[in-house]
Amino acid sequence: MKMPDPDQSIVAKRDEIAETLREIVPGEGVILSDRELQVYESDGLTAYRQPPLMAVLPQTVEQVSQVMAYCHANGIKVVPRGSGTSLSGGALPLADAILLCMGKFNKVVEVDYDNRCAVVQPGVTNLGITKAVEGKGFYYAPDPSSQIACSIGGNVAENAGGVHCLKYGLTTNNLLGIEMVLIDGTVLRFGGKHLDSPGYDLLGLMTGSEGLLGVVTEVTVRILPKPETARALLLGFSSSESAGDCVAAIISDGIVPGGMEMMDKPAIEAAEAFVNAGYPLDVEALLIVELDGPQAEVDYLIDEVSAIATKCGAITSRISQNEEERQLFWAGRKAAFPAVGRLTPDYYCMDGTIPRNKLPLVLKRMREMSEHYGLRVANVFHAGDGNLHPLIMYDANNPGELEKAEDFGSDILRLCVEVGGVLTGEHGVGVEKRDLMPEMFNEIDLKQQLRVKCAFDSKALLNPGKVFPELHRCAELGRMHIHKGKLPFPDIPRF
Repeated sequence: MKMPDPDQSIVAKRDEIAETLREIVPGEGVILSDRELQVYESDGLTAYRQPPLMAVLPQTVEQVSQVMAYCHANGIKVVPRGSGTSLSGGALPLADAILLCMGKFNKVVEVDYDNRCAVVQPGVTNLGITKAVEGKGFYYAPDPSSQIACSIGGNVAENAGGVHCLKYGLTTNNLLGIEMVLIDGTVLRFGGKHLDSPGYDLLGLMTGSEGLLGVVTEVTVRILPKPETARALLLGFSSSESAGDCVAAIISDGIVPGGMEMMDKPAIEAAEAFVNAGYPLDVEALLIVELDGPQAEVDYLIDEVSAIATKCGAITSRISQNEEERQLFWAGRKAAFPAVGRLTPDYYCMDGTIPRNKLPLVLKRMREMSEHYGLRVANVFHAGDGNLHPLIMYDANNPGELEKAEDFGSDILRLCVEVGGVLTGEHGVGVEKRDLMPEMFNEIDLKQQLRVKCAFDSKALLNPGKVFPELHRCAELGRMHIHKGKLPFPDIPRF
C-alpha cells in the first residue's frame, strides 16, 4: 500500500514540534517514545502499521484549535483518530504526521429528553449513548458490531450503520448537529437540536468525510423511545439464494423490519460455537428478522414474515419468546466477527453494498471466487439494505496469502460496483478501498470531490493518503487550460 512519502524536513523537527505542542497540551498530552507509539501504529485494519510522528491527546476544544492552527501554519500533517476501530485504515498514521487522538473527549454533555436528543463529546462510545439514556426508556439507534468500543466521532467520520439501520437509518439519519475544528483552527457549528437548517447541507457533507475536512469535537444525536415490543425470528434455509429471495420478498411486501441480518454456514457455525445462541447447524443460511413496535403490530408482522419465509423454502423457524432470548439471537450475530477468529489465524473483513435483488447472484459469484483463490469466506451482512461483510480467511504466516486475500476482496468490491452497488456501506474508503475508487468514479467525479476537500483543506494536511487514489494539488485542480493563447469560451464574463 503506497502512502505519501514522509516530509523529512518535518521529521527532522520532531523534538521542536513536540516541545511546542506540549505547551498547548501540557502534562501527558504528547506521546513521543517509540514504545508508547506502538499502541497507535494501526487501527482495525491491522495488516498495515506505521508509527506516527507523535500522538497528541487534547482535552478541550481550545487545545484542538491551537494544535490545528499550529500544524496549518507550519505545514504539519494531522491524522484524526477516535477509538481506532476503523476497518478501512481510516486512522492509519503517517511518519510525518501527528496523530490527533480524541479519546479524552469522553463526556455526555447534555441529555434533552424534551427534544429527544443527546449532546456528547466525540470520544463517547456508541453504546455509551444508549447507556446514558436507557434509564428513561430511550436509546441510540445505529448499532455497529463494534458499538461497545467505537466512538461516536468515528461513527460520524465513517457514517457507521449497524444491524438496525434498515429501519432507523445510518449515522447521517440520526445526527442533528456537530461542532468541528478546521485545519486552520477555526471552530464551526453545523445543525443543532432543531430538525433542519437553512442553506447548504454541510452537516451531511461532514458525515462520512473520513477526517479529511475537519475534526469533530461535539456531536448532537437523536435518541428514540424504546419500542413497546420487539421480537426476533430465526429463519434457516437450505441455500443462501433462498435466504436472499426471502429478504427481497419481505421488503417487496412493504414490511420494514427493525433489523434483518443474514449469515452463511461458516459464520453460523463459528457464532454458535462462540456464543451458544441456539442457531440451527443443519442449514446453509440463517436470517435474523426483528420486528418492533406496538404488540398487535408485531404479532401481525411475525405471522406475515413467517408465511413469506415458508413460501421461500425456510426449513427452520424459531420466534423469540422473551427479551432474553431476543438478545441471545443478536448476541451470536454481534459476535460473528470475533467468532470467525476461531476458524482461521487471520481474516480480512470486507464492506460493500449491492442492490437487494442482486444478493443471490453475488453470493454465487463469491463462492466461485473462493474456489478460484483457494481461500474460505464467511458471509455476515445487513441483508435488508444489501450491506455485505464477507470475512476472507487466510494465514499471514504463509507467504503471499495476505496479497491473495486482498485481491479476493478487490474482486468482491468490483463485483459490487458491477451489479449496481457501491464500494462501501459503512466502513469507509480509507486506504483499503482508495485505489478502487476509479472503479466507481471517473476522473471528473474524483476531481470534483477533491475540490470540496480543497475548500476545507487547501494544503492537504488533513488525513492525506486516504480516499483519493491520486492526490492533486489544489492549484492544479483550479488551473485553466489555455490553448494557443486563447481562453476557452471567451464570451463568458470573467471576474
